[in-house]
Parts: sequence; C-alpha cells; structure tokens
Amino acid sequence: MKFENSLAFAQKMDEQDPLHKIRYEFSIPKMPNGQEEIYLCGNSLGLQPQLAAEYVNRELNQWASLGVKGHFSGDFPWMPYHEFLSEGLAELVGAKKEEVVAMNTLTANLHLMMVSFYQPTKQRYKILIEDHAFPSDHYAVESQIRFHGYDPDDAMILLKPRAGEELLQPQDVLDVIERHGDSIALILLPGVQYYTGQVFDMQAITQLGHQKGCKVGFDLAHATGNIVLNLHHWGVDFACWCTYKYLNSGPGSVAGCFVHQQHHANEKLPRFAGWWGHDKSTRFKMENKFKPIHSAEAWQLSNPPVLSLAAIRGSLDTFKKAGGIKPLREKSEKLTGYMRYLLEVQLSDCVEILTPEEKKYSGCQLSLAVTLNTQSDIQLGKKIFDHIEANGVTGDWRHPNVIRVAPVPLYNSFEDVYHFVEILKQSIEINRE
Repeated sequence: MKFENSLAFAQKMDEQDPLHKIRYEFSIPKMPNGQEEIYLCGNSLGLQPQLAAEYVNRELNQWASLGVKGHFSGDFPWMPYHEFLSEGLAELVGAKKEEVVAMNTLTANLHLMMVSFYQPTKQRYKILIEDHAFPSDHYAVESQIRFHGYDPDDAMILLKPRAGEELLQPQDVLDVIERHGDSIALILLPGVQYYTGQVFDMQAITQLGHQKGCKVGFDLAHATGNIVLNLHHWGVDFACWCTYKYLNSGPGSVAGCFVHQQHHANEKLPRFAGWWGHDKSTRFKMENKFKPIHSAEAWQLSNPPVLSLAAIRGSLDTFKKAGGIKPLREKSEKLTGYMRYLLEVQLSDCVEILTPEEKKYSGCQLSLAVTLNTQSDIQLGKKIFDHIEANGVTGDWRHPNVIRVAPVPLYNSFEDVYHFVEILKQSIEINRE
C-alpha cells in the first residue's frame, strides 16, 4: 500500500476504514483541555469497552437483587459464567472451546502449567527461555527449577541475540533447540517479545521442539488479541495469557489458559488440583476423590471472580462486533505500517525502530530508540518520552531506552498515528537545540 505523509491522507484512511466505528465502543481518556488522548498503550493496558462496564453493572445488579441465587439464575448465571467466554477466547487463539479456560492470573497459570508439563529427568531437565524474558516468567521458571532440586545456572538455557543486536534471529532459536533438545524438558517462550515487539515463529518452534522430545509452551501476554494464532493446529502443549492488554478487560483481570486436547484425557498427568477442576456432574456430591474434567477446565482451582469475567465477556463481544481477529489484524498491519512509514520518512536519522519490519515477525507494537549526540541516549529517550506524554500521547517507557507505542486497531485511528509522529518530531526538535 502506498502511504502519504499528510493529515488529509490519514483522515481519508479513517473515512474508508470499515472498523473505524468500533473506536466509539471504547472510553478514551481525555486531556485537561477536554481533547482525547492519543492512547498508544494497549500493549500495557487496553482501554475500557463500553460493554465491559455494562456487563459488570449487570452482575452487580444481579448480586443486589438475587444474592446467592445469582449462581443459577438469569441469562448468565455465575456458576458456569467462565463457559460463556470459551468460544470467544478459542477464536482469538485458534483453539477448540474445550482447550481454553479463563482462570487465575498469568504467572499463576504458568506455574500450574509447569507442574504438569515440566517433568525433569536426569537426562532431560532443562528449560529454554529467552535471556530478556519478562521478569515474572524468569522468576517462575527459576523457582520451578529450584523446586525440582536443580541449579538454574545449569538448567536454564537462555536465548540471547547476537552481539550488537536487539532481536533474536529466528534460525538461531531453532539452532539452539536442535543442539540442546535432548536435554530440554520444556521450551517456554513468548509469542511476542514484550520489549522489542518481535513475534516468534511459534509453529516452527513447536514442531522442532516436539521432534526433539520437548514440551512446548508460550506466554501470549503480548500476542493474544494482537496477532492471528492457531494453537491447536500448531500442536502447542500449553499457553497462558493475560486479558488486560489487547483484550481490554481491566487491570489485573482474570487470565486465559490453553491446554491442547491431546492432554485432556490423561488423568495421570501431574497437576495441582482444586474443586473447580473436578468433574461437573459430581462436583456437588462433595466427594474427596478428584476426577478431572476432560478439558482445559481441569486445571482450574477455584471458582473465578465473576465481575472480572463480565468485563472479559464485554471485551470479547466487542471483538465480535469487529468481526474477530483476522480483519483487525488486516487493519493493524496498515495502521502500524503507516506509523513505520511516517517515522522512516521524517525521523530515520534519529529514531531506530527495533521491531522487525517483516509482518510475520511483528504485531502492532513498535519499539523505538531515540539517538542524538547531544546527551546519553537513556537520558534523552526518557526526556522525549516525558515530553510527548505531556502533550497528550500515552505510550510507555521501558528501561534502558525504549519508547513502546502500539496503535491498536480496535480503537486507534490513522489520524492518531499521524498526530503522534508530529508530536514526537516536535519533541525531538526541541531536544536537538
């Protein structure tokens, strides 16, 4: 697509965008002067869908009017409420309904998955993660290794970029699996790297990992709702994700989990069990012999917080209004492509885009490093970030020197992108002086 560096072009793109109206399904924060912010932080916390507020209020009213009877009354009784989310979550991650469940939080789910899928032996005991993994993932993996009596310095294989590079070369990832696969019990990598925005080749990683006898799981915190996923077809063993980033379900909302169908009937698979994972037909007999549900629901521990599930349902219904992840991904490629074009046309001398250009390896997030010779890059980058934030742009800053911005196709516009680059340009020009 041929882009143009003009406000008129951006406005024309918005007029022709069949998904532009979905923007008005969200509450967009405003600046003190009453103007809408340019909100580019959906990779950290998505905006509130109007349906989320409506659905949460509905359950509050149910609680007020029905009390405990709300567990079994109305169109969306609380007892099976998590089941109302399964279809929407399955569509977003490319799974069967019975392979997904909304439960717990992301890191809690990673621990529960490792109970089942990290089963070290004397010969096969290592976990492959990236060296720059999100800290919580690193902590979880290290603690699981120690719990099993191994030394993380020996049992953790850390993927590192080549010297002088920020990105992991896809072939390098596969080469490490090929070399060390016989000693790897678990591969646990992100779908999208949080710092650089790089998308991993999950299909190739899963295929080679299984050939080498490894279990394969993914942290999809930055992937679900951002890129098209096909977990069932790829044969991924498990995946976990939060729902407050691209899924717009509110701060700290209930997370999601995928367990491939091939593992559902294996009742001998180690797991930490809880009442909500017990067979539904006999759950209320209150017996003490655990019988797991033959679905991802078997990994549930307790009944989930319904108010959070209601917010997730509101978000999933908003995705449905947009036609699902595929048309949103098509718009995302244009929207982020337009941002990349404007940055390269206007600021290529001082803004480095760390995120890969190839669509296969990038989602909607762009990670930007500002480089001028007037002062240290870290001081300069943070100063410029603070300036654009003061002028109505909400993105986020990640140590040591990255401004992350994510034009989310559900609620961001081409005009948002145009004005963001203009504000960034002005901020850089001020700091050149």
